[in-house]
Amino acid sequence: MDDDRAATEIDVVRRFLGALERFDLDEATGLLDPDVTYQNVPFPPARGRDAVVTQLEGLVQYCKGFEVRYQNIAANGPVVLTERTDVITVGRVSGAFWVCGTFEVHDGRITVWRDRFDLLDVTWSFLRGGVAALLGRSGG
Repeated sequence: MDDDRAATEIDVVRRFLGALERFDLDEATGLLDPDVTYQNVPFPPARGRDAVVTQLEGLVQYCKGFEVRYQNIAANGPVVLTERTDVITVGRVSGAFWVCGTFEVHDGRITVWRDRFDLLDVTWSFLRGGVAALLGRSGG
């Protein structure tokens, strides 16, 4: 895909995360290298496109919504760093939490996707979201 190779590394990452926001797994998968490695640190990595797609299918199956709010995005060659807030909605409960992502993009395809976040922060964000849902307020 010549248009993908012409895109900057940041463009590829934004397209990928945008596809996930729309739950468009076909577009997202098309931006992954067949030998991609995906890891939510501190959990074990998923290796290979099929393993990553299996994890992404869980997002689509169990989540009602996914939103990315960028604070910063920068690239140095093939490496793209994102500092962002991810908002995940499951049923009526939304959790918004900080994520630092590292992506490596080669030939228009993501070869590495590694997200770091604080599990305590994620837990608290969903507890706050649960309380907000019980009170009839927005939780994100």
